[in-house]
Amino acid sequence: MDEELLLKELEYKAVRSSGSGGQHANKTATKVELSFDVQNSEALSEGEKNRVLKKLSKRINKEGILKMSSEDSRSQSSNKEIVIQTFLFELKESLKRPKPRKKTKPTRASKIKRLKEKKRKAEIKANRKDPLK
Repeated sequence: MDEELLLKELEYKAVRSSGSGGQHANKTATKVELSFDVQNSEALSEGEKNRVLKKLSKRINKEGILKMSSEDSRSQSSNKEIVIQTFLFELKESLKRPKPRKKTKPTRASKIKRLKEKKRKAEIKANRKDPLK
């Protein structure tokens, strides 16, 4: 993953933020929407593209474009920084390979503990029965 090339491929669009905010919010475009074309990216290898498409499938539309937005701040530049940081974090997380699970055997002590508990439960249930039979 080439981070510099990746940042050059990003497209930004400033739109009006939703919600209340008075006259300032009604006339300024502070919300920043980020678009990233995953399938046509030159910064990612084919394997990385597949992993990103699989992991971030909920955020990617049918055209293969990843969309994110930020309207946390009242400043457009702050929102742009926030959305870039979020994008890079999400991308790095999606590219992480999960650690393979190592098969382990139960210890001798855990086997004995399980069998003792099993025996105790059986005795409790046996004592519930009618003693005449």
